[in-house]
Order: sequence, then C-alpha cells, then structure tokens
Amino acid sequence: MIRSTLSSLLVAGACATAGCQGKSPSAGDGPAVRTELPARFVADRMVLVPTTATGQRLELMTDSGGGMDQLYPATVDRLGLATAPVDRPGLAEELGELAAATRKTRLPELAPGKGIPPVRSMDGDLVVFPDRFLEAQMLPGMARHDGFLGSRWFADRVWTWDYPGQRFFHEPDDYQPEPGAVAMPLGFRTNPVGKRVQSMPRMTITVDGRELPMLLDTGATTVLAPAALEALGDGGPAERATSMVSDDVFQAWRKAHPEWRVIENAQAGTGSDMIEVPEVEIAGFTVGPVWFTHRPNANFHGMMSSMMDRQVEGAIGGNAFRHFVMTVDYPNAVAYFRCPGNCGPGGSGQPATPPPGP
Repeated sequence: MIRSTLSSLLVAGACATAGCQGKSPSAGDGPAVRTELPARFVADRMVLVPTTATGQRLELMTDSGGGMDQLYPATVDRLGLATAPVDRPGLAEELGELAAATRKTRLPELAPGKGIPPVRSMDGDLVVFPDRFLEAQMLPGMARHDGFLGSRWFADRVWTWDYPGQRFFHEPDDYQPEPGAVAMPLGFRTNPVGKRVQSMPRMTITVDGRELPMLLDTGATTVLAPAALEALGDGGPAERATSMVSDDVFQAWRKAHPEWRVIENAQAGTGSDMIEVPEVEIAGFTVGPVWFTHRPNANFHGMMSSMMDRQVEGAIGGNAFRHFVMTVDYPNAVAYFRCPGNCGPGGSGQPATPPPGP
C-alpha cells in the first residue's frame, strides 16, 4: 500500500477478484509469449508508462498491496475523458460530502505495442476521487502521477518484476519458472467455500530467526523528513520504497537489538520512526540491510489483516525486492525469486517447480 493511513476505500474497495461471485481465480488474458510492458522503476517502485492512441504518455503508479484502480482529476481533464457517477455501497459514509464529487471513467485507447493489460475490476472502470480527498490521503511531498493500479489489476495474472534490470513483464498463463528460481507459496483470503475474495498476497520473511507473515507490497512508500534524509545519507530521494512493520515487532526488535539503527520521526507527515534490519531472509536468500517504517498495530492487525488469509505483521516492499527478479503467479498462489546479484546463502528455499493448477 502506498501509505498505511489510507482510507479503507483506497485499500480495500470491493471484492478483488471474480471470487466474490463464487468463481475460481483464473487468468485467461495472458500473452502467448512473455511481453515486456512500458515501465520505469522509481526508487524501487514500478510505474507503468503506456502511451495513448493520440500520443500522450501516462504514468500509473502500481501497488500489489493497493486497492481501487484510479485516474486522477487532472489527468481526466487533460485527456478530456468522459466520467459518470459512482454507485457504490458505503461511498457516502466514507467520503461524506465528497461522495457526490467522486466519479468513474475508463482508460483511453492505448497505442499498439505501447499499452498495458486492461482494467478488469468494476467492469473496467477507474475511480476518479476528488482532489481534496486524495490530498488528505497522501504524505507531504508525495508525487501523484496520472493514476494508480492496485491489487485488483494484478489479480489472476502472472507478472515478473526484474528489479536489477528495471523491467516489468506480463507472463503467459502457462508460465514456467526460470532456472535458479526459488518458489514461495502465497496466501490469499478466501470465502467459506474456498473461493478467493481478495488479491492481497501474503508471504513470509524471516528476521532474526523468526518467521513473519507479511503483505507482499510492491507499492509500499515513505517520504522522509529532511532531517531523516540527511541522517540516512544514502543520496537517494525523499520519496522511496519502504517496508513496514507493526509496533509489536518493531519494539521487539529494538529490545533484542539496541545496536540496530533507528531514525526517529523519519516519515514526513506522520513522524513515524524507522529501523534498519541488517538481514532479511526471503525464499532462502539473505538480503539487507532493509529499512522498516513503524506502523501502529491496528494498521496491520486490523484493517489490512481483514483482507488477508491470516494476520500479518507488516509489509515487505521494493527496498527489499530490489535485489530480485520476482515473478508472482496469482492464479497458482506462488512467487518465484531469483537473485542475480549479491544474495546469500540462497537456494535454501523450495525448488522452483510449478505448482498444480488451481
């Protein structure tokens, strides 16, 4: 998720997949061969950059831990897109007087070879929230881009984030893992008859010998306050990928490891602290150091966990994934990790054999 104080509408929205209608997750629109999509990586987060049929470029922030697919008002105005009212349960309760100003629209026609797979949730519509609502949800200094694609856009498809190569791929439905990849099972929330109803992926990391269930969150973002950026001193931008962790785990780490570096009041707007974890194990690979932003327990134990198959303790983001070529096979609930650079020890996870079909 872009930031952990987001409205439940932005994070959850409605049911994320066809599972809400009792259907099993299925892909079905994958390309015949691996297809690279127009994308750029910005501080370890992936932004799609399709081009419209009229030659205008869009910038769409993506987030595997995010909710409703959106276009922003300035983009709708710039492209001259038609809008319509949003008829959605709970909208008035969530937005109050701003509900009447919330609209929906569709992506414009995209240029051949410069497009992206279609939006499939909400019958292909994207939500256009009013500026006043969006500004209240964003950290100070956060770039807005043209729009946002969340977990429902990723749902039921197969994707590869090549972080070292800064490339992004839509994989065929019958994707087979590459040599050297290590498989990690993912968890998704299902209904009582076992049908998937959300597409927020749960994965497991290991820190200091303890396994932690986490949201796989490619869009997790922080904006560092000026003093924190100076203290960090890594030459990176203020707005960047982060990982997040619940207060329970954060305090346990501080107690067990007083030598781990903590920057207080690190995040602009919220004053959240962050802690540097020297080593994080993902799929048997060890990477680090990784910075985690502190979040109240309720952010993950409450709202976020309600959309997942079990309680999670935080979110793991691009500042950890930056070492990997990561493929997420949503239909088969598995992620594959390859580390082309300096990860260790590696190879101690599950062998990368394709799972059975759903």
